[in-house]
Amino acid sequence: MVIRVFTASSSGSVAIKKRQQDVVRFLEANRIEFEEVDITMSEEQRQWMYKNIPRDRLPSQGNPLPPQIFSDDQYCGDYDGFFESKESNTVFSFLGLKPSTASKKSEP
Repeated sequence: MVIRVFTASSSGSVAIKKRQQDVVRFLEANRIEFEEVDITMSEEQRQWMYKNIPRDRLPSQGNPLPPQIFSDDQYCGDYDGFFESKESNTVFSFLGLKPSTASKKSEP
């Protein structure tokens, strides 16, 4: 299972850049493997992202803004959904992952 975070490296919006950094830093800090996909570098990836966001999750106006988060081909959500899951301590569920048990050692 691969977590993919769709970002835009050439965004002029400070808010979007901060949101992208927040998601990436959280994943790195929690040692969650992920792939960052820069939609400004690949029209094909940008189109894939747009096409795979469920219709009921699309903004009422304009295109969906990065970051957009997927687990394999399954849409997880945008920054707002990520932020809410972070605040309620349900990020693993949001990402479709089982909580990490790496910190717990099993004794024989």
